[in-house]
Amino acid sequence: MRKLLSRKVAIVTGSATGLGKRTAIELAKQGNNIVLNYVRSKQAAIETATYIEEQLNVKAIALKADISKQSEVANLIQQTIKKMGTIDILVHNAGPYIKEQKKFSEYTLDEWKAMINGNLNSCFYLLTDILPIMQKKRWGRIIMLGFDQVGAAPAWKYRSAYAAAKTGVASLTRTLALEEAENGITVNMVCPGDIVGEYKEMSIEDVDTIATDEPIGRKGTGEDIARTIAFLCEEKSEYITGSIIEVTGGQDILSKRNR
Repeated sequence: MRKLLSRKVAIVTGSATGLGKRTAIELAKQGNNIVLNYVRSKQAAIETATYIEEQLNVKAIALKADISKQSEVANLIQQTIKKMGTIDILVHNAGPYIKEQKKFSEYTLDEWKAMINGNLNSCFYLLTDILPIMQKKRWGRIIMLGFDQVGAAPAWKYRSAYAAAKTGVASLTRTLALEEAENGITVNMVCPGDIVGEYKEMSIEDVDTIATDEPIGRKGTGEDIARTIAFLCEEKSEYITGSIIEVTGGQDILSKRNR
């Protein structure tokens, strides 16, 4: 096992595939050791960890945990400390989402609880264990994932539970930024645009020539989101905290979804 040296350690929830994977790779390029969190995609997580270690020359491990369950989150943190020594960066990317369009009146109690536990309560589970570590070191970077216009508490038709949970996280982001500034901890939220399917793991150069009617002339990629997150995790990004940053390519994503 490689010596950890003085590298920072980043946990990225939901990082076996998609935006989480792309973010983990970008943070590894910065020289951070990486904890890849997964629930079902074990093989994909192991493959990503192997790629990071062999190609980017930092340490990476894959740890299973359902972030909607407090006991599993506690074990995730314990295993991270045991294997990596500390935690400096948290990117909370994981969060359940019901693809079926449903009115609020159509939600079951179990569906509502799943959305709130996975997207809002999971922040409490993670941060109650991680914040003391960062406070002791007087340094930390916390990044939440949101959606377009979440900071304004907008309506999102057919997504009431998810929108309610993420709006709560947006308020929590701003509150924690104020409370933890004295401890050298920044807290921000990044809100991806309409990046779906294979585009979540693509590089910017992969889509430069793809025809699109989007304002900037190309589709958004996972790299667009990952580079934004990685910038916020840098040492010299300490003045940016309590911010909700929309990375949408100039599109009004939510208005399109509410039609």
